Amino acid sequence: MKHALTLTKSKTISPPPSMEVEDELKEFLKAWATIIASLSYSYFISSNLPKGIPRFLSLLPVFSLFTLLPFSLSRPLFSGFLSGFISFLANFKLLHFSFNDQETPLSAHKSLFHFILFASLPIKIKQDYPQNQVPNRVLPLNLGLKSLLCALLLFAYLKINRNLLIFCGWMYLFNDVAVESCATLVGYILGVELEPPSDEPYAATSLRDFWGKRWNRMVSDALRRTIYKPTRSFWAKFLGRDWASGLALVATFVVSGLMHELVFYHVTRVRPTWEVTWFFVLHGVCVILEGVMKRVLVPRLSLHWAISGPLTVGFVILSGYWLFFPQVMSSNVDVGVMEDVVGLCKFLKDMVRDQCEKLFVP
Repeated sequence: MKHALTLTKSKTISPPPSMEVEDELKEFLKAWATIIASLSYSYFISSNLPKGIPRFLSLLPVFSLFTLLPFSLSRPLFSGFLSGFISFLANFKLLHFSFNDQETPLSAHKSLFHFILFASLPIKIKQDYPQNQVPNRVLPLNLGLKSLLCALLLFAYLKINRNLLIFCGWMYLFNDVAVESCATLVGYILGVELEPPSDEPYAATSLRDFWGKRWNRMVSDALRRTIYKPTRSFWAKFLGRDWASGLALVATFVVSGLMHELVFYHVTRVRPTWEVTWFFVLHGVCVILEGVMKRVLVPRLSLHWAISGPLTVGFVILSGYWLFFPQVMSSNVDVGVMEDVVGLCKFLKDMVRDQCEKLFVP
């Protein structure tokens, strides 16, 4: 791959030139052309092979290509999206597709168009959950309100230089707005209702609630299908269901940590410090301890959500400050992402203005 990552060494926002943004968009579109071609191969060739090792081997070139593809981009925003959508999610969807015919979401989509959409994008058809599995709604935000808050936080970040708390809130909203906009468009085209990308993670009352039901639900679903359930099923025969569930949970968080290290490497091109992996290992262990404590203490002690909620979110934020975000700040990823957003907005504004001048100015 010929491109080197462009990350500023300055702590101030200096958006890239329009020409650089245009070149990056061209490379981004080329990457998506490669993705579509690879998924077409998966649909026409791999899906017709028996599930298991034959199908998995046929998909190995696709796994490798999807893992390397973000290196073709030079800006953190674009390489980060490609890494999260393709290197992480799409690879795990195809991995599950390798060994399953009926239970994978990709098997339900008979047309090439549907297969490509659901393999490459962080979307999933909405399911009806039992009432006791539906998280409580505290402060539901629609797409318009999220977009407004996202814009306000961007403005605040540009005014208050490098405020990590603002950046964290902005990243959550920006990811939600991007994925939900995509899901809304795809749902409208296909005439189906799709799952929201997250469900009020700030209202989580436990770590299991946060990671399992509220935060980044598409990633949770992919890891549950490819890591948690197979690991639990295998070890349950030897260790029993309870021990197997704990082992599967830790394995899931370890894999999630390693995949996030890969995403960080795609974005920063800096040797991993493994702090991000330890962040997820810590949370995996804490989820298990939380479950054990609930079994022991619930008959005698049940915390009100007004107490358990702030404790949960506070623990996520503090542990993130300790292990997750130092790598972001030390490599100036936050500045690079903001530069890309500002540069992209400026490029789109200039493009619209130029087209309007061509149409309406004699």
